[in-house]
Amino acid sequence: MVRAPRLTESASAVFAVLAQAGTATRPQLASLARLSKPTVSSAVAELEGVHLAAHSGTSSGATGRSAAVYRLGPAAGAVLAVDLGPALTRVRGCALDGTLLAEATGPREDAADVVREALSALPADAPLRTIVVAVGDVTAPQKMRPATAKAGPVFDAVAVALPPGVPVHLENNVNCAALAELHEGAARGRHTFGYLRIGVGIGLGIVVGGQVLAGANGAAGELARLPYPWDDGLEPRHEALEEYIGSRSLLRRAGAAWPESDGARPRTAEQLFALAQGGSDAARAVVDRHAVDVGRLAAAVTAVLDPGLLVLGGSTGSFPQLLPGVRAELERLSWPTEVVSSQVGDLGTVVGAARLAVARGVQTVTEAARKKD
Repeated sequence: MVRAPRLTESASAVFAVLAQAGTATRPQLASLARLSKPTVSSAVAELEGVHLAAHSGTSSGATGRSAAVYRLGPAAGAVLAVDLGPALTRVRGCALDGTLLAEATGPREDAADVVREALSALPADAPLRTIVVAVGDVTAPQKMRPATAKAGPVFDAVAVALPPGVPVHLENNVNCAALAELHEGAARGRHTFGYLRIGVGIGLGIVVGGQVLAGANGAAGELARLPYPWDDGLEPRHEALEEYIGSRSLLRRAGAAWPESDGARPRTAEQLFALAQGGSDAARAVVDRHAVDVGRLAAAVTAVLDPGLLVLGGSTGSFPQLLPGVRAELERLSWPTEVVSSQVGDLGTVVGAARLAVARGVQTVTEAARKKD
């Protein structure tokens, strides 16, 4: 791992705002960092000296005067985001200003090779600052480990391909997807909402005040742990709610109710929803019932959080056909809450993980700030 150079506090502040802005002039940097123009000039010179900033041309203002434009330099480095999905591994490499540098996708069982493919596409002279791995497990807040550490089979699937010594952060995949919806998807402009993922598993990303709520143990939003069933004479089972609402059970119910006259039963959620869209009464009945079940889960979420907005995502939750039924059941059981479909789809987790990786990558550079007397 290439360590970031030690910076003055002013250079650290200017680097952070330059990374967020992408490109900026010195007056713009002064405004964004809330520093004086002489201080910014000194900070920019310091950053240029260690190749963390570079000249990127000039711009003309309203008075006709030109100003130098700056961008991040080659020494700023890159970050890596890895989404270890149930079927696919998706990887993105980004510069610290968020620019996409590399991406790769492949089967989950080939996760290490997918990571190597993305790493090989990164600029050779760009130091890797941090890695975020999105997993379906509960992750403790701010959990970080070196790439050589052992963290069970989920992490081990990619650890062998990660460069040693680079900080690695494990993040919950649903929380990553919620961040993607916040910044690039259906929740843009909303600072409080819930991202409800319904797929093979179920989960909730909770955003309050523009920040993902992790909880004391990193387990906020673990809907699979809600007691189910909850009725006289019935004993709740461990993660039974996830088993009932998850896509595998949905397809089993569809198969059990499928009339022979309708031909082959659907084998995937995509087939089921396509048949419902095409007019199949049997498929429509299963989809409608699933919408009611998701609506009841949404009502439970609303009763606790009052999020104002629920974004439905996941391999089954993202189908717009669910919206009318979910909205109707939620309205019947709770107070008015907006419900919309995900706009980032299957890429949500890796997009959110990349955003987190960029933020942590910038932090690895700026936290080295020291006063130089």
